[in-house]
Amino acid sequence: MPFAAALSTAPATGRALDDVCGEVSGRLSHIELAAVFFSPHHADAAAAIAKTLHDRLRPKALIGCIGEAIVGPGKEIEKQPALSLWLADWGGRVAAEPFHLAPRQTSDGLSLLGWPDALVEGDPAAATMLVLGNPYTFPASEIFLPQVNSDYKGLRVHGGMASGMSDPEQTPLIFGDEVVDVGAVGALLRGDVAMRSVVSQGCRPVGFPLIITKAQDNVIIELGGRSPFEQLRELYQELPARDQALFQRGPHIGLVLNEYQDTFQRGDFLVRNLYGIDRSSGALAITDRVRVGQTVQFHVRDADTADEDLRLLLHQNRPSAPAAALLFTCNGRGTRLFSAPHHDASALAAELGPVPLAGLFAAGEIGPVGGQNFIHGFTASALIFEDGPPTA
Repeated sequence: MPFAAALSTAPATGRALDDVCGEVSGRLSHIELAAVFFSPHHADAAAAIAKTLHDRLRPKALIGCIGEAIVGPGKEIEKQPALSLWLADWGGRVAAEPFHLAPRQTSDGLSLLGWPDALVEGDPAAATMLVLGNPYTFPASEIFLPQVNSDYKGLRVHGGMASGMSDPEQTPLIFGDEVVDVGAVGALLRGDVAMRSVVSQGCRPVGFPLIITKAQDNVIIELGGRSPFEQLRELYQELPARDQALFQRGPHIGLVLNEYQDTFQRGDFLVRNLYGIDRSSGALAITDRVRVGQTVQFHVRDADTADEDLRLLLHQNRPSAPAAALLFTCNGRGTRLFSAPHHDASALAAELGPVPLAGLFAAGEIGPVGGQNFIHGFTASALIFEDGPPTA
């Protein structure tokens, strides 16, 4: 197998590093990519984590970050010390180019410096980018993702924003044998290996599609020629009691990704949160920009829907020879959403088998939906690797 993973819950960082390095010792001959994820209990030892893994493993690329909770093979460790290590050795079939994207003010405004050189070579659609960002300093939705979607069409981006820390300068990212606290770190993967994306937004549509007839920035002023709040209230009254209860916790809104379809169903929407209602005008504010003529539909989310959505997508995208996976799941999932622990990691294990798995509970998950890359909330974004080249 070209992958290995190990998880330690030892509270002492030195012991945790010994645990994971000992478990993967000898499994891979040459490590092309190493990723490490660690809980806030190990935050003060981030420099030791970077140097120890770099010196012991000598990977071509080493990236990592801190997370409120940590994912390992079949497990999600919440509110406890955890350190998860994931390794890949593609035998030269994949080039893994590490990078550090740092925001800088220029004469043209805020820009990102440090893009990987290999992005200008070959077909972006044949590459995948892993990104781990500092949520306080990395402009993922403002600059990074719009630039990727515009300049590198077809490039798939997976990753997440570090979590668990309230201070931008105490949110460590691992980059080789160094620790950085600004921007994002990552690796660009190019080569002859099959990878599959699963981005489960965990919602289902209710009611029927509506057209935005008046809007400004992120505010829907008129929906289907009527007040959005009136449309929402009318829909609520027609819902069964269970869905009404979900609406009271907070409805969501789905933006149709392909307007040329005749009908829309789950998976055809980019789901966004509804976070403000002006009851005097009936306008709705959401967590994304909207435009006149756009089709939208209200959504609900609960544990049952999130479970069903993830398992369905995993089954639909199951590779013939699953070999490993990286999982970036929302810090609002886990036991905050599901009645039992380890939900998302267990779902991957049930569908893929006991493959090497690592990741974190993120403060924003990155993954492609409808051919474009977005940052999500309450989402499970998984990148699944196969043991073999892509199939035609």
